[in-house]
Amino acid sequence: MSVRIVIGSDHGGLELKDAVKAYLLERGIAAQDLGTNNLDSVDYPDFGEKVARAVAASAETLGILICGTGIGMSIVANKFPGVRAALVTDDFMARMAKEHNNANIVVLGGRVVTPEQGCAMVAAWLDASFEGGRHQQRLDKIARIEREVAGSRS
Repeated sequence: MSVRIVIGSDHGGLELKDAVKAYLLERGIAAQDLGTNNLDSVDYPDFGEKVARAVAASAETLGILICGTGIGMSIVANKFPGVRAALVTDDFMARMAKEHNNANIVVLGGRVVTPEQGCAMVAAWLDASFEGGRHQQRLDKIARIEREVAGSRS
């Protein structure tokens, strides 16, 4: 399976996004940048939605989201069925996000971590593999909850 990576940030995450994109290119991965591309103040939900929508639409797409703290982007992304966005603050959390939660979006805080730390977290997440087993049972429960909540809103 060929994996596609989409990346997005608000103005608070732009510097870290640029560093992560450069790191990915060093690894031979060209991420599709969904914005923003300058330091003008923007609304993080606009970019979180773009990335989460792309990830929700394709099992072969992974996402990286960055805002000032990562909190806002996490909230937005996790509104989409099938998205498992994990806000991480160190390499261990990034690895566990994939191994235990099969996170398909990793979220970083541009004002919380350095570019070096952010790139290391992205590496840990990308290099980890989902363990399945008991963890899949838990993800199945999350998917059931998503379906039930969506059905109750109809």
